[in-house]
Amino acid sequence: MGADRIAALQLRARLYALIRGFFAGRDVLEVETPILSAAGNTDPNIESFSTGFHGHVDAGARERWLRTSPEFPLKRLLAGGVGDCYELGRVFRNGEAGGRHNPEFSMLEWYRLGWDHRRLMGETIELVEAALGMLGRRAEVTITSYRQLFLDELGIDPLHAPLDELQAPLAEFGIGPQGLGRDDWLDLLITHRLQPAFARERITVIHDYPASQCALAKIRAGDPPLAERFELYLGPHELANGYHELNDAGEQRARFERDNEVRRQRGLREVPLDQRLLAVLDAMPDCAGVALGVERLLMCLADTDAIADVLAFPFAEA
Repeated sequence: MGADRIAALQLRARLYALIRGFFAGRDVLEVETPILSAAGNTDPNIESFSTGFHGHVDAGARERWLRTSPEFPLKRLLAGGVGDCYELGRVFRNGEAGGRHNPEFSMLEWYRLGWDHRRLMGETIELVEAALGMLGRRAEVTITSYRQLFLDELGIDPLHAPLDELQAPLAEFGIGPQGLGRDDWLDLLITHRLQPAFARERITVIHDYPASQCALAKIRAGDPPLAERFELYLGPHELANGYHELNDAGEQRARFERDNEVRRQRGLREVPLDQRLLAVLDAMPDCAGVALGVERLLMCLADTDAIADVLAFPFAEA
């Protein structure tokens, strides 16, 4: 094993110690939840691994899904009264392998009771700043709304512009329009035109997304309504995705079912809903939560664009 890989392991250990100290100082409880679940992630853009259980039939569902995040069980804990909590652990996403992706990776996810997404943005910035400070580095911080980012950088209003106006700046990439909707083109504008231009020594936080991109966030009424969601980037790397969390079981069920409808339209397998989450979601207190990709942060700290540089063994060597 080379010196660079050993250095990467040491950097990860330092970061884990910093994360645990950060939350211990704020009375946020570290918890551990199941990696295997009877329910999966319905998000049409995420594919889960599944496996079969061959023990006694009384143990429950035979098919189990490897978690793509610890979100659902953490929310069940919140509904049960655990209070502010976080988990630092492994998650799995099928098909995501490449320069910046590994099918098995580490995620930090935490929840703050009584907070909204705007307040949690501040704490997420503080954590990333603390990680940079561990190496004697600093970063400027830019906070902007989703709409303002598009207006400032592309001269496009993402909430009202016609579809051809969203497609025009992407013409050079030769992207076929088949199967792509409005939100797909907005995502492509971020990944192909906006994100690559983010300064490497800058923390960029984008908040208040189109309501159609709400995921598991609350929607704030207005004209137009907006999803109370944020994403944080360090340089061109997306690190974190946070929400003012939805705690309406009926609405959440409808979103899960819409996801499965999209899956059917795309010829993908439907995923079983997390009925245990839905049974208690109405009891979850008002809160904000965020998930942060640990390897992405490590890549920024190590100044590399290759996820393999911060893993003990990448997927091809596992």
